[in-house]
Amino acid sequence: MPVDALLIRPSAAADLPAVATIYAESVRHGTGSFELEPPSESELLRRWREVQASALPWLVAQAAERVVGYAYANQFRPRPAYRFCVENSVYVDPSARGRGIGRLLLIELIARCEAAGARQMVAVIGDSANTASIALHAALGFRAAGRIESAGWKFERWLDVVLMQRGLGRGCTSPAP
Repeated sequence: MPVDALLIRPSAAADLPAVATIYAESVRHGTGSFELEPPSESELLRRWREVQASALPWLVAQAAERVVGYAYANQFRPRPAYRFCVENSVYVDPSARGRGIGRLLLIELIARCEAAGARQMVAVIGDSANTASIALHAALGFRAAGRIESAGWKFERWLDVVLMQRGLGRGCTSPAP
């Protein structure tokens, strides 16, 4: 699947079965998510609606009529002072990894979050051995913001969390509107 045949678009509720399949694989076999059991489609619908209600982007990457990845941003924390700070999530179907799809999703997510008025984006990367995600974020201007050692227990081992951060738009160079 050539990347030029890829369509990145806003998600729809009809995309959630494909999103659930992609995420379930990551939960069951990966350490990028600290969930231990894949959420149901109804739970993913609740999460999707929450992102939609906050006017933040939830995107899908589509190739040949098939969703092969997704990315979304949500509020970093619920308290009002955090309202200009978002956290990103990016997941790609295993059959489509290594083709730059995650990069294209994250580039578009950053642009849409800037347009929505976000000033900071945070990546909370599960597993400090997740070098692909760390490298992707670094390549797109994220800097190391910290590491929480042994924050999660999954697959019978302790996992660190890597925090990375990137300013969006004017970042902190001017007052918020």
